[in-house]
Amino acid sequence: MSATPQKKRASRRVLAAAAGLATVGALVAAMPAGAHDRGHGHGHGHGHKPRTVDVQLLSFNDLHGNLEPPAGSAGNVSETQPDGTVKAIPAGGVEYLATSLRTARKGSPYSVTAAGGDMVGASPLLSGLFHDEPTIEALNKLKLDVSAVGNHEFDEGATELARLQNGGCHPVEGCYEKGRKFRGADFPYLAANVTKEKTGKPLLKPYTVWKKNGVKIGFIGVTLEGTPDIVTANGVKGLKFHDEVETINKYARELDRKGVKSIVALIHEGGAPASTSYNYDCDSPGAGDGISGPIVDIAKGITPKVDALVTGHTHQAYVCTVPDPAGKPRMVTSASSFGKLYTDTTLTYDLRTKDIVRTSVKSANHVVTRDQPKAADMTSLIERWNKLAAPIANRPQGWISADINGRGSTAPEKPLGNVIADAQLEGLAPADKGGAEVAFMNPGGIRADLVHKASGSEGDGVVTYGEAFTVQPFTNMMNVVDLTGAQLVAALQQQVSGPNEASPKILQVSKGLTYTLDLTKTGAARVVTDSLKLNGAAIDPARTYRVAMNEFLAGGGDGFPALGQGTNKLVGASDLDLFNAYLAAHSTAAAPLAPPATDRITVVQ
Repeated sequence: MSATPQKKRASRRVLAAAAGLATVGALVAAMPAGAHDRGHGHGHGHGHKPRTVDVQLLSFNDLHGNLEPPAGSAGNVSETQPDGTVKAIPAGGVEYLATSLRTARKGSPYSVTAAGGDMVGASPLLSGLFHDEPTIEALNKLKLDVSAVGNHEFDEGATELARLQNGGCHPVEGCYEKGRKFRGADFPYLAANVTKEKTGKPLLKPYTVWKKNGVKIGFIGVTLEGTPDIVTANGVKGLKFHDEVETINKYARELDRKGVKSIVALIHEGGAPASTSYNYDCDSPGAGDGISGPIVDIAKGITPKVDALVTGHTHQAYVCTVPDPAGKPRMVTSASSFGKLYTDTTLTYDLRTKDIVRTSVKSANHVVTRDQPKAADMTSLIERWNKLAAPIANRPQGWISADINGRGSTAPEKPLGNVIADAQLEGLAPADKGGAEVAFMNPGGIRADLVHKASGSEGDGVVTYGEAFTVQPFTNMMNVVDLTGAQLVAALQQQVSGPNEASPKILQVSKGLTYTLDLTKTGAARVVTDSLKLNGAAIDPARTYRVAMNEFLAGGGDGFPALGQGTNKLVGASDLDLFNAYLAAHSTAAAPLAPPATDRITVVQ
């Protein structure tokens, strides 16, 4: 599968859209005092060609098809105030993102817009129902120049990713609008570290070169090497994922040989800053400050030929410098998720050496606030697709008495996680449905909160099909399997050890399962095994238990190989169907479902 059918169109787009993006703050900071034609270049005297020009790099990541502003706490960004308090600012929505980017681009003759992956996948119903065609359409209107692929770009497999790139109607569902054929992405999706097993050739283009008036910047795009561990097996069938550092270094050498000296890496892997506030100074020298996580070692290993790193995946906001292998500081950025922030980076390009003056690189994250005008073209796009989605999206599924937080909860045990796990247990407990005794839900599969405030005309407290879909957009089939008590214990230990040790993934558990999580300890010891009980009885290592979980977890996904050892598998309804059935059975307008207590996992900190 190749991106060649749209190569010409992509290069046209890359050239045409070069009049791209910026942040006023970063631009002003990068300008010499008294410069009137900002961004045009820095030189001395009159009549001399400037030695450098400022290229504005605007970037964002992990949009996940959030065309409308994300609801509830998932739609806020944290901002630390001068007095040290933290304020939540509602942000995001593609109508506002478009306005932010277009405003930022003004006055910047050299502007390029790039994304760090996961533009689509795990999307709300408005985009997900239509296999993310609405989001690709919106990104084209945003004048996105280039994006790395993220792991979620593989949710529906390589053939569907090729369709998103090259266009054409869905192979099963066809065209969604009469007389309109989906034309695919105007920007190249880059996947340098993904090759086809049979041929060894790259799945998509490994890099692209953005050009304007003799200025050339190469972009290399990679996704995380561990994608097969966090995507269903069908999504990555026939594909091989390679080391991020080795791949970027290989293509940086190739670009360098071709005379492209300015290079930006787009990496769908990230880290965790010491503070969740978007305006945190990541380069603060204090103890415990800075950034941790996989991106740190990746950044330290990438050749100094690469001038800046745009990252993603962890949904965090940061603008940090991490030293390159030569010990020189290099900018590493990420803009949270769901279009709530964008990063504005000034790359000072030396016209003589064709390279970026690294000491002049400046970067800042900016909030996509909802108090600015909406972009009219995005409003009409959203209205058009909403009209098509409405008959399905607006169906009421149940009622809630207050917000039930999932994605927006930072606690190990999330109220919405409990509801989902209970729904799975209830639906699969009957003998003919699998005889489940306990259910596990992966936290990453909970994509939103259930919000009490109405999203449309349905009324406060009503949960619509669209809202339920936004919480669980994968439509994973449920599995019930046999696991021994020993395997159950091993699975719970894998939440906080092995690949999950640095960033624990705490499974959401159904009612009746209780245990203590001692975060003062390290690794597997964090799970206090003798505290583990099911319906008040200690887990018997030798006994067989019937365990319900989605097919992704049952395949050992998210770093839970113990869950992949299940036998005697029964395939049940989808996770979304069980969730909706539970809402219908446990709530009415007069007696709405209340947020459940979070008392299953006792956390010691």
